[in-house]
Amino acid sequence: MRLRRQLLAPGGPPGPADSAGPAQATPYCDETDRRLILGHLDLVTPFEELITPLYEVMFRRHPYLRSMFPESMAFQRAHLAKMFQYLTDNLDRPEDVVATFTRLGRDHRKLGVRRAHYATFEDALREALRLRAGRRWSVELERAWLRMLRSAVDAMVAGADAALTEPPYWHATVVRHDLRRPDLAVLRVRTHEPYPYRAGQYGALESPLLPHAWRQYSMACAPRADGIVEFHVRRTGPDGVSEALVDRTRAGDTLRLGPATGTMTLGDELSRDLLLVAGGSGLAPVKALLDELTSRRAGGPRVQLLLAARDRGDLYDGEWLADFERRRPWLTVLPVLGDAPPPGGRSPLTDTLVRHGAWADRLAYVSGPAGMVEATVRALRELGVPAARIHHDPLGSSPVSSVSAASW
Repeated sequence: MRLRRQLLAPGGPPGPADSAGPAQATPYCDETDRRLILGHLDLVTPFEELITPLYEVMFRRHPYLRSMFPESMAFQRAHLAKMFQYLTDNLDRPEDVVATFTRLGRDHRKLGVRRAHYATFEDALREALRLRAGRRWSVELERAWLRMLRSAVDAMVAGADAALTEPPYWHATVVRHDLRRPDLAVLRVRTHEPYPYRAGQYGALESPLLPHAWRQYSMACAPRADGIVEFHVRRTGPDGVSEALVDRTRAGDTLRLGPATGTMTLGDELSRDLLLVAGGSGLAPVKALLDELTSRRAGGPRVQLLLAARDRGDLYDGEWLADFERRRPWLTVLPVLGDAPPPGGRSPLTDTLVRHGAWADRLAYVSGPAGMVEATVRALRELGVPAARIHHDPLGSSPVSSVSAASW
């Protein structure tokens, strides 16, 4: 039993550079670890070049694990590189790291990840680090890396354990598939069991056309009694999940839906007026928030929506939104067209924020492409909106911003 517990523990059995074995509760990196890791990042970066030997080692030692991953590993490799980047960028923010990887652990249940898999991953990473770093690698540096990794793994295991009472994923059937543009589809799916989520959150979708490949999409409606959930999917490239959902999915097809996550939700009490900023298919979570606000109206806040698009052809849900605005006097919608700022100038969206209204007392929700969200958040901060009152989904540097198969 003692050996079995060691094998199933997140850190696994002791290795040659860690003969004392992992502690039961892995401490996060201290200042010495941070200096070691950050002072020797050049040995293992760019992280994309660390990922290749890592997976080669893992699949060579445990060939059965390959079947848990999608056929194409390109997205997977990029995602794991983001995870390492996030860890090393946030060594001085342990609370944020723990919260992020707790959410990841809950989400990864849908991938079939178990405690023993983390030990397998650790062994492969240990060898990949040595191969990548070469002769300058040291026992002290390896231990610092393993403490950093194990703190993240501990949080993931805790997140998975806390979610044992909910399904790892939900089966759903597509009941309607509408092409709003050649590259954008609105999918309405009905889950086979009640799917708990809140307006403003997102969940990962998997199509049987691409097993083990999951991509995250925001729900575009508040929870409904009929169990139907709406998603807006924009094709981002050939042969990926978005292409399968836009071009090759029809009513009657089945999908799998991962657990809902995200903090871009409305509070129980709304004492401030709202500013909503959406770009592209970032309209989806904003549409869900408007749906919830409609159901909660009782002298609630006024809402201003800035809808950013390259041109009017990019406003794929314009007719619905115009009708929605006409019937709700508390809502004002302002389209913002154009995306390229003049040399040395502000973008059309930033310029609109500066010229239209004082936002410092508003509660802001921002959704859309990562670059647009980053620029909008920065502009709102400069205009006096406190960071605590600006809500948005994780950006591209966060490992929860794009979860594919088994990100460990």
